[in-house]
Amino acid sequence: MSLATVCTRAQLGIDAPLVTCEVRVAGGLPRLRIVGLVETAVKESRERVKAAIRQSGYEFPDGRITVNLAPADLPKGSGRFDLAIAIGILAASGQIPLERLAGLELYGELSLTGSIRSVTGLLPALTRARDAGCSCIVPAACRMEAGLLHDVETLLAAHLVSVVDHLSGTAALPGCPQVDWPVDTAPAYDLADLNGQAVARRALEITAAGGHHLLMIGPPGTGKTMFAQRLPGLLPPMTDDEVVELLVLHSLTRSGSGPLTRRRSFRSPHHTASPVALVGGGRPLRPGEISLAHHGVLFLDELPEFARPALEALREPLECGTISIARAEQTAVFPARFQLIAAMNPCPCGFTGDPKKLCRCTSGQIQRYQQRVSGPFLDRLDIRIELDRSGLSLDHLIGGTASLQAGSAGNETTQTVRERVCRAIDLQLDRAGMQNARLASAANHHWFRPDAKGCKLMEAAAKQFGLSARACDRCLRVARTIADLDAADTVRTEHVAEALSLRKE
Repeated sequence: MSLATVCTRAQLGIDAPLVTCEVRVAGGLPRLRIVGLVETAVKESRERVKAAIRQSGYEFPDGRITVNLAPADLPKGSGRFDLAIAIGILAASGQIPLERLAGLELYGELSLTGSIRSVTGLLPALTRARDAGCSCIVPAACRMEAGLLHDVETLLAAHLVSVVDHLSGTAALPGCPQVDWPVDTAPAYDLADLNGQAVARRALEITAAGGHHLLMIGPPGTGKTMFAQRLPGLLPPMTDDEVVELLVLHSLTRSGSGPLTRRRSFRSPHHTASPVALVGGGRPLRPGEISLAHHGVLFLDELPEFARPALEALREPLECGTISIARAEQTAVFPARFQLIAAMNPCPCGFTGDPKKLCRCTSGQIQRYQQRVSGPFLDRLDIRIELDRSGLSLDHLIGGTASLQAGSAGNETTQTVRERVCRAIDLQLDRAGMQNARLASAANHHWFRPDAKGCKLMEAAAKQFGLSARACDRCLRVARTIADLDAADTVRTEHVAEALSLRKE
């Protein structure tokens, strides 16, 4: 009888708890049994591991083999444990030196021929291995993902034979090359391409500067989607830590790691998306659209067409920037610090209040349409504006090249607006360490309090429009952002007035 221990890691949300693969080879009738709260994908690894070992030219033990994946109360799924199980069997049967397994973690799914396939959720595992001071052997297909972490010793393996040769001292595995960080931060869309809609331009700038949530209401063709697409270009590029944090979330999805870029992400799920698709879930637990929009923008077009439970599920992450998903087997917490940009029509046909087109909706239809979005959800949106066709300028479309050049020359570019936004964000970071929309409560910070006239205006508006305490708090945050754009030390009356004008009740 012999025993071998190999280290690997499971996937639990964005965490990667350590799993110890204990392999015991003893006499008796040939049998391979895997225990430790394993799912079907792990149970099926018996056939993959057995075929991979034999196809690679090694001896598969004829005795009773028991594989224990500890801890026993941690759910374990997927084929990420195949390589650790195979190496444990070879080490327990004396084909690999046991001492070479110390301080080493292995990840990879095996094919029947012994080649090593990629696995999901590799970045969280490598991060935890780095903190534990361990080196790792990962699939060669994951070189782009593994190369993001420069301070962990990572070796690449494409086949079981190369791993055995490395552990036997015959041939060393190659190290993972470092991935160069991107430097291109040019916006995908430019504000200079849009003409007119001065209110929407101003609202978009304030939204970017303070990290606020925005709702645009208007008939079709007023530019709601085009304005939303230009918000990521107004935001500062992501830092190294933010890029890694976002790629960790992408690595947990079936599509694998997302694109390596410093541009803020822009996620636009269809209105048929389910609550699980938006906030996350499934088996195993995976992040949803709000987490994949972390540090970026989540755009919900045709807001009332989304299922009511899906929208209500967003209320918690809109407040705290995280989403806790609890299931019978496990609970996971995913980060979801995104900026929500929502767009909707004023009625089912979209032309209520339009001076050019006749609305054919009844008052009851309009009321039912608008009530699809609950008051508590709307209360969490800092800025709510109306767009109409009178704010559009079509000269660049129907006036020829001369009109196009003249119209574009009068519009500020994304780069110009982003410079103002970045200056305002720097003021907020120096003052409180975060943007205005993310602070716990505006009432706890004296710099949100307006001057005497501003306080009177805020109190009068709260009484006249019946603003809730949350709505007043949101207005003060927006007013503080407007003051930051003006580089003002105090929130003045005009800042409060503009903030109130940007919140349609």
